[in-house]
Amino acid sequence: MRKPKIGIRPTIDGRWGGVRESLETQTMNMAKSAAQLISAKLKYSDGTAVECVISDTTIGGAAEAAACADKFSAENVVATLTVTPCWCYGSETMDLDPNTIKAVWGFNGTERPGAVYLAAV
Repeated sequence: MRKPKIGIRPTIDGRWGGVRESLETQTMNMAKSAAQLISAKLKYSDGTAVECVISDTTIGGAAEAAACADKFSAENVVATLTVTPCWCYGSETMDLDPNTIKAVWGFNGTERPGAVYLAAV
């Protein structure tokens, strides 16, 4: 039996030309930190650490969101955590899978507050 996993979705302001590029590392590090915390604190019923799957890229638009959804479907992801340190295009980056449990962590420590994204989705 395949164990259910938690998917981490690092969403980002998709505007190229300096905005997105300046946030790539911070956003992916946020996703990695969330995955480490979840795996360290949550256990399956057999006592092993809960497995997390992180999107291969940050998600700044619909194509990247779709690629992430495909990966998560193949990996048996049953819940997702969308993380972002910034504002994002919500209608392009939000998790639209009706079969997964969802949460959003919008960090509010930049001049582009992720809490705005949290409220939007």
